Amino acid sequence: MTALCSSQKRGNKKSMKHVMMKEPNKTITETPALRRLGPFEFAARSTNKTTVGALALLLGGGLAALAAGNDNRAPAVPDDIAVPAGNKVHFHGFGVGVQIYTWNGTSWGAAVPEAILFHANGVVTIHFAGPTWQSNSGSTVVGALPPKAVTVDPNAIPWLRLDAKNPVGPGIFANTTFIQRVNTTGGKAPSTDGAFVGQVARVPYTADYFFYRQSN
Repeated sequence: MTALCSSQKRGNKKSMKHVMMKEPNKTITETPALRRLGPFEFAARSTNKTTVGALALLLGGGLAALAAGNDNRAPAVPDDIAVPAGNKVHFHGFGVGVQIYTWNGTSWGAAVPEAILFHANGVVTIHFAGPTWQSNSGSTVVGALPPKAVTVDPNAIPWLRLDAKNPVGPGIFANTTFIQRVNTTGGKAPSTDGAFVGQVARVPYTADYFFYRQSN
């Protein structure tokens, strides 16, 4: 485990287990929270506009945890994903969604995100393949691949730092320089092989996303 610059951590987020439900031609990962809450639909520009559920129930902390999306202080992170001096946080969103994996016969391959980001108690951004973030106002930004990555929790997807490219439109993503994904829970690929080529696993995850601009 990589040592953090600071011992401070945001929130008290519980790890999540995933189970698989078979439907024709695909497998959907679902949690007990998803079964209680039912699907939460949102429109994404990805070609596969599917459902995302669970929301705050995944946290075990209710909507109070979503209010952390109003905190625009830079997070404490390992040095490998620290943002260079001269940049400051201009937007922080709390993401809830799924990492989508497809079995190719030998592995689950690279994950594709499908999530919504909250700022305070409101939905402000959708997150989908690219990786791309699109705000309610229509501004978008894409993260450059490959990202800088560190594993902080072996039971969760890595923390990331991505260079921002192609910010489009006015609004919260205008002039974005860097993006961080931190404080992750869940989202890892299934630990067992798929049953058939093309099988899909949708693994719930949460994360904090920080967007930076150059400071003046």
